[in-house]
Amino acid sequence: MTTFLDLHVPGRPLLMPNPWDVGTARVLASLGFQALATTSGGHAATLGRMDGEVTREEALAHAAQIAAAVDVPVSADLESGFGTDPSAVFDTVTAAASTGLAGFSIEDYSGDPGRGLYDVSQAADRVRAAAEAAQGMVLTARAENFFRHREPDLADTIRRLQAYQEAGAGVLYAPGLADVADVRRVIESVDRPVNVLAWPGLGSVADLAAAGAARISVGGAFAYAALGALVQAGHELLDDGSLAFLDRAGDGRRQARIAFTDPPPR
Repeated sequence: MTTFLDLHVPGRPLLMPNPWDVGTARVLASLGFQALATTSGGHAATLGRMDGEVTREEALAHAAQIAAAVDVPVSADLESGFGTDPSAVFDTVTAAASTGLAGFSIEDYSGDPGRGLYDVSQAADRVRAAAEAAQGMVLTARAENFFRHREPDLADTIRRLQAYQEAGAGVLYAPGLADVADVRRVIESVDRPVNVLAWPGLGSVADLAAAGAARISVGGAFAYAALGALVQAGHELLDDGSLAFLDRAGDGRRQARIAFTDPPPR
């Protein structure tokens, strides 16, 4: 039986997009993607909020809905574990284990712009607590210092990922890397599969595969691309008096019919 972790093959990356509701999850699964992941930013947008403004209870309920809607593995973005102490992370992951998820991610950003990232030791303790509570789910540990607008420090990113590997992470992730050479250095410095966030400057899937990526995700990009399409259609109707958006709507309508015709798999 192929497990979620088995899908992570360095050099032949799992393409794992990030739906933001049940409908988009079923559409993406209907296109043939082998696994999905929630997006904290995309989920927050459905609630009219910014990334980081969703509660633990909302995130867990959302993850459970996505996991129940499709028959492919789903990994949840659990942000920083919704608590500072390792015990809070343990409780969050324990609660996630009952939602049908195949995996989850925990980041080392404190949620406080003034504080920034947890120090490496505390962050590793939080990963260790998540690993202890995982109950078979694949733990992805995230090093956030490229993503959180700090001065980029590749050496610190690698040091953090190595610590998280030792603490029990099954997959490693440094979102925000914008240079394929940096991606390759990260991959060569650790002994776990590495997820890469689709990011401007990284080239193609083939480029990231050649660098050794085992998984590629898109974060909130699909959700924001969809919002961009909505903005474009709105301007066409409001500003131009145009109905050109109807031509583009046909593709979505056809795929929705495919994705939504059958009942949910479970």
